[in-house]
Amino acid sequence: MKKYKADVVVIGAGAGGLAAAIEVKKAKLDVLIIERDKELGGITLQCIHNGFGLKEFEEELTGPEYAQRFINQVVDLKIPYLLDSMVIEITRDKKVYAVNNKEGLIEVEAKAIILAMGCREKTRGAINIPGFRPAGIYTAGQAQRFVNIEGYLPGNSYVILGSGDIGMIMARRLTWEGCKVKAVVEIQPYVSGLLRNQVQCLEDYDIPLITNYTVTKIHGRERVQGVTISKVDRNFDRIIGSDKFFECDTLLLSVGLIPENELTIQAGAELSKNGGPIVDENLETTIEGVFACGNVLQVHDLVDLVTSEAKRTGKKAVEYINSRYGKELKKKEIIRCVPGENVNYVKPDVINKQNISQEIIFTFRVKYPDRRILIQFKDENNNVIYKKKKVYVIPSEMIELNLNLDTTNIQPNCKSITIEVIPRLEVLIEED
Repeated sequence: MKKYKADVVVIGAGAGGLAAAIEVKKAKLDVLIIERDKELGGITLQCIHNGFGLKEFEEELTGPEYAQRFINQVVDLKIPYLLDSMVIEITRDKKVYAVNNKEGLIEVEAKAIILAMGCREKTRGAINIPGFRPAGIYTAGQAQRFVNIEGYLPGNSYVILGSGDIGMIMARRLTWEGCKVKAVVEIQPYVSGLLRNQVQCLEDYDIPLITNYTVTKIHGRERVQGVTISKVDRNFDRIIGSDKFFECDTLLLSVGLIPENELTIQAGAELSKNGGPIVDENLETTIEGVFACGNVLQVHDLVDLVTSEAKRTGKKAVEYINSRYGKELKKKEIIRCVPGENVNYVKPDVINKQNISQEIIFTFRVKYPDRRILIQFKDENNNVIYKKKKVYVIPSEMIELNLNLDTTNIQPNCKSITIEVIPRLEVLIEED
């Protein structure tokens, strides 16, 4: 068995993993990146559209250009990495076991671990569409790889189920290639991706968006011949008599992303409601010395946000090694962060009381769109300790708040805070 030692092991070499590793190396600690793919860069390599880097580099880049900026830094800093290597186990004493074709079984002894495995797409099995199993059913990400990396078109005429960002971007991409996108079908009454993609990818190319509908049957045995879509009620049950048939040879699924957390579970870290690990304000999981960032923690709107979160995680891992590694830890007093009205989840999930004087970055998503709202933080006694107005909120756009809890009305014995998004009182009065 090949053995390595490193101060920090980063699992995953997408934009998040590379950014975290660079921060660790800049702090003059040893870092090792382990990636299961054959090259560095992650999913951004197949995202050849522009729109990347506006926050991180203040210029517009394509996905491969964005990834290359970090790959260049990894090379310049001489950060070691293992490619085509699958991590199979993480232990609580921070040993990482991986396998590859060249070295066989690998053991890496680390002082800290950063989880940056990203996320995966939901497949047909996750949404239970009736029908046979013909050829011509792909996730939007699979189709993106076929077209942008492999140079193949999965089909000629398409229906896309789900209005996630990849689905809408692929609707435009396939139109550029001369394919016919019959419709983008969304079960919700609103798009699930960014509004800018709705405009730039669908409206600008006259691609129909059909909301409050879903695919209820796939036609064809050997190859997809068409799909039936049906209107749904507020409980997402099919409305009888609303069926519409679309002839097509390919169905793309863009129905959501799931954090890739099998390793996290196997290591013994607790998961939160959104499928990512429970973390504190340092982005440290329930396993001491194991941190998480990027889409493995929470699915982000923009890769620039993944990068900024990953940089913060790298710095926190360095702080952990320099100040807490190897020391006996006292039991920490914590404040739990609870999602309230119209809040799907909150990160961090817990806050260490000794750190409430620090600026804490809260990120969360709403369950449904709303306008003229109030974001409120309440303690367990229902006292409002912080509030902020916002013009509108939508599920596809993550909300980020930087807050020093010491500047709020939080009480010393507070055990939990609830974050809620509610209509403003003056709006309710106006409507009355």
